[in-house]
Amino acid sequence: MADPRLASFQSGTEKVLQHLKTEFSKLQTGRANPALVEHIDIEAYGARQQLRTLAGISVSDARSIVVQPWDRALLGAIEKALSQADIGGTPVNDGVVIRINLPPMTEERRVHLKKIVATLSEEAKIAIRKHRQESLDAIKQEKDEDVKATLEKNLQKEVDEANAKIVEAGKKKEEELMKV
Repeated sequence: MADPRLASFQSGTEKVLQHLKTEFSKLQTGRANPALVEHIDIEAYGARQQLRTLAGISVSDARSIVVQPWDRALLGAIEKALSQADIGGTPVNDGVVIRINLPPMTEERRVHLKKIVATLSEEAKIAIRKHRQESLDAIKQEKDEDVKATLEKNLQKEVDEANAKIVEAGKKKEEELMKV
């Protein structure tokens, strides 16, 4: 049976890795992807809601995203939010759907996004360190020195694995960004 202190660290790590993957999916890679816009908040029905709850989002070709609201009255609000979101393309409202044509990625944009990937990866590593410290503080309460040493060793192994996953995800995303 796993120690609850390590299990707590593992669950925190999973959340960090999941958040990192979500953030990476929001970065434009030169190909249209619904994840670029689905998280955008829209002012609708007196509340802020994510676009994916208000419209169907599809990809018509490699550079075009089509957003079809389930309620046409929201077209203006969705168009406004997409314009303010700075996703790289300009939304075009044709009265039925909103089309976003993404421009080809420039070298400058790729380098900028690569820096964002590095920043997000570093933030994830910081979150892992924070979880490690919380777990270490809990482990230090242990009276049995052998158990304490074993837990600390296992915790460090978990930290190393989590950091390796972060580095791997960052490299994968950078390759994706630099692919022309």
